[in-house]
This record gives sequence, structure tokens and C-alpha cells, in this order.
Amino acid sequence: MIMGPSGCGKSTVLRSIIALSRPDSGEILWQGNSVLDMSESELRQFRRKTGFVFQRSNLIGRLNVLQNVMLPAVMAGTGIDVAQSWAIAALEGVGMEDRSSAKVTELSGGEMQRVAIARAISGRPRLVLWDEPTASLDPILVVDTLKLIEGLIDRLEVTMVVVTHEVSFARRVADRVILMEHGAVVEEGPPDKVLVSPESRLGARYAGCLSYLEGQ
Repeated sequence: MIMGPSGCGKSTVLRSIIALSRPDSGEILWQGNSVLDMSESELRQFRRKTGFVFQRSNLIGRLNVLQNVMLPAVMAGTGIDVAQSWAIAALEGVGMEDRSSAKVTELSGGEMQRVAIARAISGRPRLVLWDEPTASLDPILVVDTLKLIEGLIDRLEVTMVVVTHEVSFARRVADRVILMEHGAVVEEGPPDKVLVSPESRLGARYAGCLSYLEGQ
């Protein structure tokens, strides 16, 4: 998981991973291959196997729920029948199968985000990027969405990179935590190391937040 103050470059990292932004230096490797050196066709294939969950749902209003979730697979050239079966399975995975024919405008904010998550996983991705998926939700919906994400992490065999401010969630769920400040990584490692026994000033601030939230 990637954490850090607002504006420190977390979202830019996600965009760089799929080459929507180009870093000034360094490299981005996926399964041993450089993303920055991929051809246009290779990059298209990589993006088609990458799900992206935004801060806001970014659903298409003129499409119903099922059509929104089917869209990435259809755009990638998957047949309609297969795309529909994948979309239905994804909606079942987020508890929204009963709203498949609903209009987007009929959904609550939390339901919209669930549909957006279903859309991100419907194409059977190998990588899912999450850009502060709870940022626009109220506290109750934040908890519901975090539980959903945690369940998907346990169930799906995919790599996930999550940008979040939810420090307790990061400690419980992450394999590795990266702390960023002013566009640079200041600390990284296992969550208990970074968020409980940090070496950086920023890590110490997060450790203080964690102690407060957990009542210590």
C-alpha cells in the first residue's frame, strides 16, 4: 500500500505504473518486463489486464449497472456473452447482482463505488490499482468498502496496489507499505515495521495516528 500526505505523488505513481505519466527517472517493471519500454500493442495488452478503481466511481450515466461493468472486457475485444458472464460474476462478488439492470443515477454513493470495483475486476485482471477508493465516502460506507476490498484481497489471486489514508486498514491488510512525501519514498517495508516501529519522521506521525485510532 502507498500512503502519504495529499499531493505527495501517490496518484502519479499509479498513473506511471500504466504509463499514463512518464517518470523523470527510474524504471517500472511488471513480471520482469519494463513498462516504459513496451510497444503500443504490448502496453494496450498490459492495460487491458489492469483494473483501476478511482476516488470517484466514474460510471457512465447512459449505461446501466451491468453495461458499465461489461465495458472494459467488451472494449478489450471479449465476446458479449463472455463479458456479460464475467460482469455478473463480478457484481455477485461485490453484492450488487440484484441491481444489474438499475440506472447509475438510481444508486447511492456506496453502491456506485461497488459497481466501480466490479468493473475493475470484471475483466479478470492480473493487477488492480486503487486510488483512494474511500476518499469520497462517509464513515459507514468507508468501513463497508474496506471490508469489501479486504475480502477481494483474500479471494482474488491478483496483485493489488492501494493508495489509502486508512492506516489501520493498511496495517492489517498490506504485505508492504510505502510512505511518500514531496514526491519521494521516505520509508518502505512490512506494515508493522513502517507503521509501528518507523525510522522516518513521516512514519512516526503515522505511528502516532495508529496508536490514537487503536486507543493506545
